[in-house]
Amino acid sequence: MAMIAASAGAGAQPPASAPKAAQTAAAKFGPDNPFYAPSPLPFQAPPFDKIKDSDYQPAIDAGMAEQIKEVEAIANDPAPPTFDNTIAAYERSGQLLNRVSEAFNCVTGANTNDALQKVQADEAPRLAAHTDAIYLNARLFARVKAIYDQRASLHLDPEALRLLEYDYQQFVKAGANLSEPEKAKLKKINEELSTIQNTFMTRLLAANTAGAWVTTDKSALSGLTDAQIEAAAEAAKARKQQGWLISLQNTTQQPNLTSLTNRETRHALFEHSWNRTERGDANDTRDIIARIAELRAQKGALLGFPNFAAWNLTDQMAKTPEAAVKFLDALVPAATAKAAAEAQDIQALIDSQHGGFTVEPWDWEFYSEQVRKAKYELDDSQVKQYFELNNVLQNGVFYAANQLYGLTFKERHDIPVYQSDVRVFDVYDADGTPLALWYCDYFRRDNKNGGAWMSNLVDQSKLLNKRPVIFNVANFEKPTPGQPALLSFDDVSTMFHEFGHALHGIFANTTYPSLSGTSVPRDFVEFPSQFNEHWATYPAVFANFARHYKTGEPIPAELAAKIKKARTFNQGYELTELLGAAQLDVQWHLLPASTPRQNPDAFDPEALKRTHLDIPYVPPRYRSSYFLHIWDNGYEAGYYAYMWTEMLDDDAFKWFEDHGGLTRENGDRFRKMVLSRGNTEDLEKMYAVWRGGEPSVEPMLKFRGLKAEASPK
Repeated sequence: MAMIAASAGAGAQPPASAPKAAQTAAAKFGPDNPFYAPSPLPFQAPPFDKIKDSDYQPAIDAGMAEQIKEVEAIANDPAPPTFDNTIAAYERSGQLLNRVSEAFNCVTGANTNDALQKVQADEAPRLAAHTDAIYLNARLFARVKAIYDQRASLHLDPEALRLLEYDYQQFVKAGANLSEPEKAKLKKINEELSTIQNTFMTRLLAANTAGAWVTTDKSALSGLTDAQIEAAAEAAKARKQQGWLISLQNTTQQPNLTSLTNRETRHALFEHSWNRTERGDANDTRDIIARIAELRAQKGALLGFPNFAAWNLTDQMAKTPEAAVKFLDALVPAATAKAAAEAQDIQALIDSQHGGFTVEPWDWEFYSEQVRKAKYELDDSQVKQYFELNNVLQNGVFYAANQLYGLTFKERHDIPVYQSDVRVFDVYDADGTPLALWYCDYFRRDNKNGGAWMSNLVDQSKLLNKRPVIFNVANFEKPTPGQPALLSFDDVSTMFHEFGHALHGIFANTTYPSLSGTSVPRDFVEFPSQFNEHWATYPAVFANFARHYKTGEPIPAELAAKIKKARTFNQGYELTELLGAAQLDVQWHLLPASTPRQNPDAFDPEALKRTHLDIPYVPPRYRSSYFLHIWDNGYEAGYYAYMWTEMLDDDAFKWFEDHGGLTRENGDRFRKMVLSRGNTEDLEKMYAVWRGGEPSVEPMLKFRGLKAEASPK
């Protein structure tokens, strides 16, 4: 939700009921704070060169105080409630809190430190209480409800009507209809959740760092390239350790498992990943996730639902957990059958080499790569030579955006960044009009959350006269000085994926910030990003960026054909591990409030068995204890969205294929009817109008090789 602007006069003061620490912090807020006024930089980009760690907390506390004052003014307005004096006024609120929060969320996710983590811990319960103070404000809700009840006679434009309906839904979902005793109970639940969810994230970041695998025996690294071994030595040196260090990425499987020839090394690295948050140390998260699940179940019951999932999915495309589970269950037979066939191929290879063991999870990546090489004569180390990061960016990601939408990009070096690896680009529309700023932060750091993501530093809004500032973050291996950043094709797909999110934000063209860009349900937000992945293998785009990093020679046609032919390889495994994670998520959030607190050690295997996904050689993509998406990243009861939106994105790409593929006409139509619309209309109808009908799961099954006659992807 949009938040409130600080007054141009004195520094904001928190209400008397605010914690003393918050009052003290806000009292320090004044004109010397970089967040005091909108940034003078282009697009109001954050002035990271002026922002100190100590600036965030006073600005956050002042921002909350300012918004409460504004909300109270709306709630106590003696004039009859209207759209302008209530709904639009609420949209204008909180601009100070919004600009500091977006910068703060960026750095705490991508470049955190002890000071910032302390601010997070301090502010998490205050921010939860702040949200409750708005949504549980009876006078404010009475005004919203009065307007909502009159909506049929107000003659609002479609976007304004959508906002009114959205706000009413969000107030009700947040508990606005509860009694005062029930509201008090809900506030306590929300406060505890905010605190322990933040603790989970802090522990996970520490566990990811501490879980790195270290060796002083260089022979244990057999199979890695010289560049990878050198990078491991540099990583150990950076942490003042002897030997070689392999850090963990956020998923269960680890990239280096593809290459490591020593089975003991693979087993050790896998165990470090699998058990990173289950070592009984200060970073163990099992007690936290059990308590989060328990509190969420209580919250769902308090709000009148049988479980948390039923409550949380009311505003999603799936609507109910039953619909989400039905969708997931329908994919299980085909996915697991293909995974079993893939396992047979791997076991046959192991047996042919007289391995003398049954395939285990730490073997899968290594031997599946050998099977892939045998089937498709495809060597990942050879492939990487044609995917140098900057070339993929300029001649792949940007090129596709230019061909589809007419966008152009120009790097600039005058915009301050939060870390030296970050790059900034102007984004220009087809007519040369400045459209957005886009930041990219691609390399792994110990103080960065795992995975890859997109978010806003400035939200687009015509009401507030703001244009978007977007950033993409990833965790690619940083090369040693003087060496190129060579990517796997999975990394290439990640770049296209996250830039698909970026396009959703860049093209935002809405009046109200609450409906802008990626402010859509979870089971729609991954649609534009996953759709954009298709262009990575589209012939005209692929040929433009797949060039040797030394010679500039295009990738040989034979090798390109092998990459595309191999696109359905290992899809049984990949879909099954996704389904495993999605079912763990749903099963945790289907627990009723009457269920005793669960033991994660027992819960995970039981949930996987119950959903027919207890397959020893295919562990879930995330174990519950390090599943950041669902415990502190907004995907609770919603991880199914990755597969739900895969259905949409494959169906959408089929439409493009049927209508001429990579053309400006197709791109402009998609931009106008989908990417620019945010959440301004019913998303099912939006998709159906653009597509000319309801989505089909058939293209998804074909693209994954789970059904015959797949179209090229």
